[in-house]
Amino acid sequence: MEYLLDNPVSERTYQEILRRVKPLQNGEVADSMTKRGVVYKLNLGASVVSLQQLAGEYARDHLLALKLWNKQWRETMILATLLDKPEEVTEHQMDFWVKQIPQIEMAEQAAMNLFSKTPFAFDKAIEYCLAKKTICKITGLLMMGRLALIDRSAPNEQFESFLELFPPLAKDAQLSLVFRRIFVQIAMRNPDLYELALKQAHLLKTLDSAEAQENSEQLIEQLECDAVRELVLLRS
Repeated sequence: MEYLLDNPVSERTYQEILRRVKPLQNGEVADSMTKRGVVYKLNLGASVVSLQQLAGEYARDHLLALKLWNKQWRETMILATLLDKPEEVTEHQMDFWVKQIPQIEMAEQAAMNLFSKTPFAFDKAIEYCLAKKTICKITGLLMMGRLALIDRSAPNEQFESFLELFPPLAKDAQLSLVFRRIFVQIAMRNPDLYELALKQAHLLKTLDSAEAQENSEQLIEQLECDAVRELVLLRS
């Protein structure tokens, strides 16, 4: 990964943030996360809301974000995603960070706060969904879902390309919870995508995979409920 020349302002801010994040510690939360298998190099158990509030007191700084990410604490990694400048993030940096993501929680934060706001978000989402590592695939899916929510100007064709990738992903039990959530988010963008997604959901039922068939049944049930149909019509 590329490193920028250090500067004293970013270093002072970095050291200040390290001092300020420690009092946000919540041992009970950290212990609970560890018991559930959510393990980091160091986890203070700080709430995401408190980290968002802390980040809101600082200007975005690309070098600062690199420093925070490289610290590899749960809290500093989340802050890195909140404080980096999307326009200065490189594809190389994203690839490096994705390989270091230790938990789905961090994939959520990176996708929501930073990755989906980069100029190459659509291309990277597809690339990560085609990767071998499960956490990479999850990150790609989460980026797709976030783009479906925030990029209202993107043409349907970009989301159709996402749907085309879904059949093999539907077979992976490790992806199923995230997969179904993102599938529905894309389907609910507008009526045209809804109809296409519903056809894709029925197609999954024909795959030679019990997991894909289970995903198909749950997706069809969700998409065909009256509440979802009404919401989709409102977006026409």
